[in-house]
Amino acid sequence: MLGPLRPGKPAMTLRPLALALALSVAAFAAPVAFADPAPTVTTDTAKASRLTALYGQYWEEMLKLNPIQATFQGDNRYNDQLPDFGSAQYRQQEREFTDRWLKTVEGIGSAGLAGQDLLSYEIFVRDAKNRLEGERFPDWMMPINQMGSIASYAVMLGAGTSAQPFKTVKDYENWLARGNKLPTLFDTDIANMRAGMKAGVVQPRALMVKVIPQLDALIKDKPEETLFWGPITNLPADFSAADKQRLTAAYRTMIADQLMPAYRELRAFINDEYLPATRESVGLDKQPDGQQWYAFNARSTTTTDMSPAAIHQLGLDEVARIHGEIRKVMAETGFKGSLQDFFKFMQNDPQFGFKDEAGLLAHYRALEAKVNLKVPEQFSLTPRAPFEIRPVEEFRAKSAAGGEYQTPSEDGSRPGIFYVNTYDLPSRKTWDAEDLYLHEAIPGHHFQLALQQELNGVPAFRRFGGETAFIEGWGLYAESLGKSLGIYESPYDYFGYLQNELWRAIRLVTDTGLHSKGWTREQVIKYMLDNSAESETQATAEAERYIAWPGQALAYKIGELKIQELRKRAEQALGNRFDVREFHAEVLKDGAVPLNVLEGKVDRWIAAKKG
Repeated sequence: MLGPLRPGKPAMTLRPLALALALSVAAFAAPVAFADPAPTVTTDTAKASRLTALYGQYWEEMLKLNPIQATFQGDNRYNDQLPDFGSAQYRQQEREFTDRWLKTVEGIGSAGLAGQDLLSYEIFVRDAKNRLEGERFPDWMMPINQMGSIASYAVMLGAGTSAQPFKTVKDYENWLARGNKLPTLFDTDIANMRAGMKAGVVQPRALMVKVIPQLDALIKDKPEETLFWGPITNLPADFSAADKQRLTAAYRTMIADQLMPAYRELRAFINDEYLPATRESVGLDKQPDGQQWYAFNARSTTTTDMSPAAIHQLGLDEVARIHGEIRKVMAETGFKGSLQDFFKFMQNDPQFGFKDEAGLLAHYRALEAKVNLKVPEQFSLTPRAPFEIRPVEEFRAKSAAGGEYQTPSEDGSRPGIFYVNTYDLPSRKTWDAEDLYLHEAIPGHHFQLALQQELNGVPAFRRFGGETAFIEGWGLYAESLGKSLGIYESPYDYFGYLQNELWRAIRLVTDTGLHSKGWTREQVIKYMLDNSAESETQATAEAERYIAWPGQALAYKIGELKIQELRKRAEQALGNRFDVREFHAEVLKDGAVPLNVLEGKVDRWIAAKKG
């Protein structure tokens, strides 16, 4: 899960700009049996050293193949490059790259490896095989939805507020080179969508109608009115007058003659040609080979062999359990009425609102200070990378999640960033803030992902990759630590935790409902509103997210349940010898791993502690 921005995101392949912007979404991979890499076993050091060198070479070639990934890591060598990710030539190059490296690593084999060396080998082979298996599913025919596209990601890079640096004259020239290549990528997306129209592989209409206003918000008559003008507005004072003049003219020409015509052409194609060809159905199972496609996604995101039917039932069971916990909160507050009445109260009572955006952001920043005071009691292992809270950019706020996390750059020039969505302020609730902060920021994604990038002695594909079930499972587990971290002091704030745990259980029901049981978008929204305290705005955005990213939302609850299970196992086995700081360090110290690998290493830790 790549460099970047994460509410959760699409599958990690080498392919799109989304790769780099998705970090949270690890390589989707079918579950496999992992050998137990017991650290006490002596490894074949010669073989391990050879593989370590190969992994380094692989990562260097991968960064060259996907320069956007390099940019998000803070590696500036390829900041002027932008491959045509969706083209047949690039996709073939990507397949050949993966196949060649799989054969190279498998040719050395795992015999004699142990510990981290065996773990790295098996994760590498697993993910490469999975990427090749995933080639049967033509996601390249659907490159655009309301959650992201080349068009939206390009603005994030080119506006000067994301990973693309704008500090030196060379930085400005790098984006000029990249920006002028964008029309080719737009043309490829259009060609691929036309191929999808012929093959019957098209997006649901409910998603694509949201894309038109997103593009309209980006298209302006004057370059100075576009978000791409941001770097020129913020030209460094130490640039010479000649450089300022030259760059200003070059950016004006690029925006006026290249970018805006490309955006207008894309907008016209989607509105006039693609929308009439989109489908009324929303489930992935309604696509060609769709049932297999969704089952693959479900196995991959959860790193289990659970079927969509089994996941659906688990979700129903968890919804019922959490409803019982919420009824306890209702009793504690003295609330009289039904569960649905309580949901409406929590959603509508003015005491739970924010007065303005500044108040919302101040609330989150106060949470940061409060949580940090208690962190040493729960964690001995914390990241070095700095951290910031920022509002979600206005142009994408309407379709963005309530909160997102962007990983820091490897070189420390960009902090980890918790993006807070201030759009539709009445829908943002005080009781929703504490658990969201714990999940996206500290000790959730910022701790886990920043620590992973800072690991020593493991290959880069593990430091910058990941497993969605582990990463999002950790984020949801982090929400459960609120009382230990000095928050959830009121029953209403604790309800916020239960509501969001409920939300992740609902995801199991609704994602599988959408993509394997014929549920409609409206049916999903109604189920969410009937069974939780979410607003219609949030329920609609979430339902459409699940439609856009089939299977991704399954990872959260599955991963959290595994971590909770392992903590209970350790507490019962160790009794007074259980140290929560050591447990958290054991879970986090090797980065994101498949859930069965996590279970194995926690079991070894328990055995070692017991002596």
